[in-house]
Amino acid sequence: MMPQGVKRSKGRAQKGWWFSVEIGWMRKMQFNIRSYHRRDLESLKAITMEGFEGVSLDHATERVLEGEFAGHDWRWRKARHVDEDVAIFAEGVFVAEANGLVAGYISTRIDRDAGKGRIPNLAVAAWARREGIGRALLEHALAFFREEKLEYATIETMVSNPLGQSLYPSCGFQEVARQIHFAQRL
Repeated sequence: MMPQGVKRSKGRAQKGWWFSVEIGWMRKMQFNIRSYHRRDLESLKAITMEGFEGVSLDHATERVLEGEFAGHDWRWRKARHVDEDVAIFAEGVFVAEANGLVAGYISTRIDRDAGKGRIPNLAVAAWARREGIGRALLEHALAFFREEKLEYATIETMVSNPLGQSLYPSCGFQEVARQIHFAQRL
């Protein structure tokens, strides 16, 4: 439910979805969601490295085991996840754009045999947070899964990510299990 005085608009643009969030007479931010383009890759990696600090398995592993691995820090390893996302299923990566800048993205995977849609990564740039972009990206991915006739969707978050733990249930996801990760230096 939107607070009083807040209005969200949603519509179909020529190349994607556009959204507008207004508070009273003041428009906060307009953004659109579109398909991924190769030119987005470095922006997606930068948003990933910024957005997953403190809330990624890669960062937690480096912190607990006290240092980098193979000459690379957690940011480098996490940015590689974006490379994987676009290499495996680029047509399932969607980008939020505001004022001509990449404001966030979501990546998806489809397992048709299992009827499952999976969301490996969702991140929003710090300057664009608290504007409804993460929720809009999530809703866009769910609509994509429905169009593909999938039966259910999954997304994961770390216990250290209170935003994800709040957002995902508010979009209809239910917690089904918790997992503990272990690591050791070799």
